[in-house]
Amino acid sequence: MTEAFLALGSGGLVGFVLGLIGAGGSIVATPLLLYAVGLSPHMALGTGALAVSANAFVNFAGHARAGHVRWPAAAIFAATGLAGALAGSSLGKAMDGERLILLFAVMMVIVGLAMLRPRRGGTADAAAPLTRAMALRLGGIGLGVGLLSGFFGIGGGFLIVPGLILATGMPMLHAVGTSLLAVGIFGLATALNYAASGLVDWTVAGEFIAGGILGGALGMQAARHLATGRDTLNRIFAAIVLVVAGFVIWRSLGHG
Repeated sequence: MTEAFLALGSGGLVGFVLGLIGAGGSIVATPLLLYAVGLSPHMALGTGALAVSANAFVNFAGHARAGHVRWPAAAIFAATGLAGALAGSSLGKAMDGERLILLFAVMMVIVGLAMLRPRRGGTADAAAPLTRAMALRLGGIGLGVGLLSGFFGIGGGFLIVPGLILATGMPMLHAVGTSLLAVGIFGLATALNYAASGLVDWTVAGEFIAGGILGGALGMQAARHLATGRDTLNRIFAAIVLVVAGFVIWRSLGHG
């Protein structure tokens, strides 16, 4: 009962953050599963990847209905990144769990610092056609981001969104909507790879996802009331990510 409550609460917190600021919530999923719920390092990464995937697909459906998805770009990025995610997750499974969590914490620091910078969209028209050069850039960036996403068991939205803008120049809103297909596919590929080795706790994942759906709905409602302070919210959450990263590094080095 206690584990179920902690999983629901942790999922709710991640979903709330994703609904509120649109990014970054998945980066705290693994620390919550590791230290709050009590899963092992690899089990936390595999279970977290599944939860991140489910939340991404739910949010992707909303963006797709609103017309915020550039389908050709989404398909190319997701297809090439899928290969990277499978390779990256295989590398992650083979690495010592404690060392992997330490590297994950370093990634958290990078994410936190990246979130301190304001997010800017591209200058191209939302309906601009996809050129061959754009497709090649999308494929290369997708492969690299998928590799990192699979290795660390994260959605990778903080890398996918700027990658899409860099490759195509699409506006921020379309980059966010388009990115969610890749986030969902990368997370699912990582989770299935971990599940093949028995490294996904399906019960905890279900509870985490259920909490995330409720938290996401609350976060989106809060976002409508706090739209003018979005940059401030990003900075506050970035500071939280950096503090959590410091805690994870401290624990990974044998303290506490």
